[in-house]
Amino acid sequence: MSSTGDALKAVGDFGPLQKRLVLICVIPCLSVGFHQFCQLFMVPHVPHHCDTSWIRAVGPNLTEEEQLNLTLPRDVDGAYEQCSMYSPVDRDLSSIVAYGLNKTEKCSSGWLYPSAQPPSLVTEFDLVCDRKDLTDISQSIYMMGLFLGAMIFGQLSDRIGRRPVILISAFLQGLFGVAIAFVPHFYVYMVFRCVVGASVSGITMTILALVTEWVGVSSRPKAVLISHCYFAIGQMVLAGLSYGIRHWRLLEIAGSTPILAFFFCIQVLPESARWLVTKGKIEEAKKVLQKAASTNKRTIPPELLEQLEPETQTKSGSLLDLFRKKHLRKVTLIMSCTWFVNSVVYYGLSLNVTNFGLDIYLTQLAFGAVEIPARVGCIFMLQWLGRKKTQAVLLLLSGLVCLIITGIPEDQPVAATVLAIIGKFTATGSFSTSYVYAAELFPTVIRQTGVGLCSMSARVSGIMAPLIFLLGQYHRAIPMAIFGSVPVVGGLLCFLLPETRGIELADDTGHSHPPAEVCENSNRSSENGPVKGKDGGQDDEYTKTTHF
Repeated sequence: MSSTGDALKAVGDFGPLQKRLVLICVIPCLSVGFHQFCQLFMVPHVPHHCDTSWIRAVGPNLTEEEQLNLTLPRDVDGAYEQCSMYSPVDRDLSSIVAYGLNKTEKCSSGWLYPSAQPPSLVTEFDLVCDRKDLTDISQSIYMMGLFLGAMIFGQLSDRIGRRPVILISAFLQGLFGVAIAFVPHFYVYMVFRCVVGASVSGITMTILALVTEWVGVSSRPKAVLISHCYFAIGQMVLAGLSYGIRHWRLLEIAGSTPILAFFFCIQVLPESARWLVTKGKIEEAKKVLQKAASTNKRTIPPELLEQLEPETQTKSGSLLDLFRKKHLRKVTLIMSCTWFVNSVVYYGLSLNVTNFGLDIYLTQLAFGAVEIPARVGCIFMLQWLGRKKTQAVLLLLSGLVCLIITGIPEDQPVAATVLAIIGKFTATGSFSTSYVYAAELFPTVIRQTGVGLCSMSARVSGIMAPLIFLLGQYHRAIPMAIFGSVPVVGGLLCFLLPETRGIELADDTGHSHPPAEVCENSNRSSENGPVKGKDGGQDDEYTKTTHF
């Protein structure tokens, strides 16, 4: 183990400091649950029709029903058309009543909505008729913000540190989140949502990295699981907030301001000792480690602190290394596909909460609640079935559920919602599995690059998922058919991957065998004695088996 690893071991794997860090994660993770899906409750279906007040100039005493009957055409069901009206004419009222109007046009003077309807994005920015698609486009732009944030803040945290990036991201999220509540135009709303998406990605990615770098190997799965459960709780909180606050601007403020409370945690938010050492900031690293040990009521031997020095970095692999070796090329392509289809089906179900026919608040509450047992349950499935079978089975089930939903009649909302909840359960479990599986399939020297590429693939599909809903205008079953078919393909491809359960992680890309085979050889050789590192000590913690 390296000198840094020895010092962190002396600090403690999961003491009060680490528990405090995991607890701090609750604020940003709850915020992610809100921002990810809050727009669904800001764009409700609202009855509307064209503004035809032009006829009031010639018929000021007309009742509302008489006005609508004279100025709006009717559809095949006898209801007033919502997106068209009779063209205004320069005739007197008696002529219009006697001969009627025949020529129609799109709404030229805007739309009218029920006066009792709470203010929403739909009513304030007229997101109806030809502008209806802007709701799905804006959700894709938010997802694009997540993609950009991962690219920008990931590199920035390696340059200036974890703590500054977390604070910058929290500030941007709070500032632009609250600013959204005061936007005068929908296009400004979309730009601000993109910035919020970037900040959400930055803060969650960086704080989880910080927790990972402080928490010991044996407790990392538990720490990650708890943070994932915070995200599920955030979705449940969203259901309650949106039910109690129907005004979209007030809802945005209520969901965005809690992140500002994160700044009260500045004093207890340490910088990563590992990052400080790799940047040569040894004195700062010593102070941080000593403070951490004091918090955990532990003592670091002085000789360990004296041994701290910038470690000689193993030559990192490049993106090209993922495609040079045959076994890595197969792993990279299949895992990128797995993350892509997993994200498609997850967001395909999550963003469709308003279309299953039941109360959207109860459905959202169920969607959030089901993620907790899904994330906990996948831990046991990983140990029972192994990584490969768990990943494949959960993807196949989520796809099959979506395909079954396409055949459910519209007058059976309960059946559709129950199936959707089952699909959300399996998609969530599959997503949690993919984080573990991908980290074990890629060798240490290229692990971050490989997982980063998979994550990028998931972000791209997250951008595409809301746009797929636009195909529903041609047939209502098309989006769900796509969300169901792609995970089936991805699940079948997973059977081509090696199993990694209980196997040592591969360190480099120099082997000609798949990672699992290499590690099996490693395990057999290690039975004769422990594997030694360059300094004669135990190998770095990154090569230890992941037992869960």
